[in-house]
Amino acid sequence: MEIRRRPPNPSIKVANLEYAIPHPDSKPKNILEEIVWEKEIEVEIARKKVSLEDFKKKIKELPKTKDFLEALKNSKNKPALISEIKKASPSKGTIREDFDAKIIGKLYQDGGANCISVLTDKKFFQGGFDVLVEVRKAVTIPILCKDFILYPYQLYQARASGADAVLLIAAILSDSDLKYLSKVAKNLGLTTLVEVHDAEELERVLNISSFKLIGINNRDLKSFNTNLEVTKKLAENFSSQIKEKSITLVSESGLFTRKDLTLVNSYGADAVLVGESLMSKEDILGAVKKLTDNL
Repeated sequence: MEIRRRPPNPSIKVANLEYAIPHPDSKPKNILEEIVWEKEIEVEIARKKVSLEDFKKKIKELPKTKDFLEALKNSKNKPALISEIKKASPSKGTIREDFDAKIIGKLYQDGGANCISVLTDKKFFQGGFDVLVEVRKAVTIPILCKDFILYPYQLYQARASGADAVLLIAAILSDSDLKYLSKVAKNLGLTTLVEVHDAEELERVLNISSFKLIGINNRDLKSFNTNLEVTKKLAENFSSQIKEKSITLVSESGLFTRKDLTLVNSYGADAVLVGESLMSKEDILGAVKKLTDNL
């Protein structure tokens, strides 16, 4: 799927004032495109508040990152579990009113999760880098910064906030973007989880040899419906390349029960990312333990 990075509204200057020319296709085609357009604005605002140099200075004082990939590979849980902290989503709205990220993070860790994912997007997921900072204080297991990363600046922002890993979404990044951002992430000590939605994206990512951790998102970006058959189809069709490159595969979205986890594990997923089904439970600790067989 081709995601446009900005609205197609060319600007012209008239008497030193800039005007956008109306474009017939100026509305976002889907929710992902809408998020990306908003993210451009969000990053621009963030740059004005905190400079890249400020983040670099802060990062120098931080301890070494935790090995996100090894935490998944060495897991006793089969598949390994990445529990996600997100207050809301574009499709469901607010998922949890009683939201304390520190407490949720600790419950995830106590329940046996191998890693934690934290949504840092503000507008669509009601997250933030302040949430990531709070979770880092509460847990010792590795943390993934889950956001719509377009620029190296965001990688520094994630590292400075305590992340050990970052999400890169193939649908919104070119091959050159993926290569460059992964290089910057590596220099910062960050693991990269590259997310794909279809065969075309997976093939692209597999052709970039630097990635060892790939996530298959079971969610259709147009309808927002989920189908675990997406993991099955992609894992089976690309099984030889995945095995040859020693890639750790993560199944994402549409996972609710231990049966779901066992199913995608049989398809070839080494790990799973579960958020909404945990965030909506009254007993989060018990819900995590059910998924990890840690009762």
